[in-house]
Amino acid sequence: MRTLITYFKVFPKRSFYVLIAFLAAGVAEALSLTAILPLLSTAVGENVNSPVGKFVVEILDEAGLTPTIGTMLAIILFGIVCKNLLLLVANRQIGYTVAYIATALRLEYLEAMLASSWQYYLRQPVGSIANSIATEAKRAANGFEQAAAVLSLAIQVSIYIIIAMFVSWEVASISLLAGIIFLSAMYQIIRVTRKAGSKQTILLKSLLTYLADVLGSVKALKAMARDKDADFVLRSQTKQLEKVARREVISKEGLKCAQEPLLAVFTTGGLYAVLVIWELPLPAVTAMVILFVRILSQLSKMQRRYQLLVADESAYWAIRGAAEFARSAAEIKTGTLHPTLKQGISVQHVKFNYGTKNVFQDLSVEIKINSLTTIIGESGAGKSTFIDLICGLAEPKSGDVFIDGIPLREINAWEWRRLIGYVSQETILLHDTILNNILVGVPDLTEADAERALHQAGALKFVNNLPEGMHTIVGERGGLLSGGQRQRVAIARALAHQPKLLLLDEPTSALDTQSEQTICRTLQTLSKTHTIIAVSHQPALANASDRVITLSNSDIRLSV
Repeated sequence: MRTLITYFKVFPKRSFYVLIAFLAAGVAEALSLTAILPLLSTAVGENVNSPVGKFVVEILDEAGLTPTIGTMLAIILFGIVCKNLLLLVANRQIGYTVAYIATALRLEYLEAMLASSWQYYLRQPVGSIANSIATEAKRAANGFEQAAAVLSLAIQVSIYIIIAMFVSWEVASISLLAGIIFLSAMYQIIRVTRKAGSKQTILLKSLLTYLADVLGSVKALKAMARDKDADFVLRSQTKQLEKVARREVISKEGLKCAQEPLLAVFTTGGLYAVLVIWELPLPAVTAMVILFVRILSQLSKMQRRYQLLVADESAYWAIRGAAEFARSAAEIKTGTLHPTLKQGISVQHVKFNYGTKNVFQDLSVEIKINSLTTIIGESGAGKSTFIDLICGLAEPKSGDVFIDGIPLREINAWEWRRLIGYVSQETILLHDTILNNILVGVPDLTEADAERALHQAGALKFVNNLPEGMHTIVGERGGLLSGGQRQRVAIARALAHQPKLLLLDEPTSALDTQSEQTICRTLQTLSKTHTIIAVSHQPALANASDRVITLSNSDIRLSV
């Protein structure tokens, strides 16, 4: 019930439209149902004695209509047509709302995730994020559809009970009590479905997380003949998911199987009550039987829909929880100054640590503009952390990073990063064309920008020699290109938006000697117009640099 209420709180406007349409449909159905009793009384030649029947006859008299069988049937037909037309409007709105909710949840999570700090990403499995965007958002949106159906059926049941009260309040009260007993008897089965739905959410997240990790390292796994080990784990998790899915299916089918016998028991009991105990006249008995069967039938449908809702509700809370967690890790940037890079970058007395691990105790470094500076040092000395500090992905515990003499914390972080071109240690390309790998969907970049960037990166010649040029597909993770080609495309991507600062994390670590020399020459050329900071273990890049900074756990050494 909490999820049902939450849906209508979070999406009030759309839920209001759906509610109005359902209420109108319910009123239309009520209109048709009120004509049943006078219709039956007229058909058997009896006087209309019930309050609802007299009310209908009086309305017809005022409208100048004779309460004949034809008139009653026309009212019933009119009510049914109106009800279904209104339900069509409501269901269309529900369909639109389901698509809207899925989109809203995805965008909410994406916005929160992209606004979070770099440390947040270090703790988030890619498969878990993909699961939230693809699976949980869809299941959560489907939950709204089920919630709307529960609301619709609840309105119909309420209207049936109100009409039944006018016919015979005793029978209506018994019907209401029977409905409560009926719902209570089936609740335990629904609890099984809720548990299965929650377990399914957890297992799907785990499976897709592990699958993403396996696909990311599938080449190494196959090379070591360990792909069968990964297959064993994936099979095991998939089997667990199958067991949970079976449990959910059993609970759904169990609910259906249990409902029919209970409906039969309550229906026969209701017939006995109205015929033997209260001895109602035949038209009233027939009307009450119709209402009684409709009440129990709609209650059974409502319960099945509610069962589907509780199966999907865990996905809603999972993606909302993921978005909330991402928001709690949001970057807090208060800088407002417009950045420039005309004088240089200065790191002054910076202290930085990851938890209890000290990285920098008192780091002070100067970076000149339009130069190639290489950061070298042993593993764990803080080379990649140095780059993170420069682009603001990490913040010093004390000390400051200055850009043209202005503390980085006072500069608008987004504008500063727009001046940066970044090439990561792992050159990962999209399974797309070279052109799209360079532009990556930026709307204000064109094919001319990509061509310029490829030229700057020294990659235009090899790209033009490809059968489809810039429109050549690079394969999964760029696997159809050589290591040197992938790296130059990655550099072109970093140069496409014409940055002033180029940051490279191990740009030549996986390259052969010839490709390494090519990259070094490219960077030397770029350093005439760009400020370049590169992290490297390779002596070739250090030899090509204007300046080398050696980091170690004990000191910092500078060389020219």
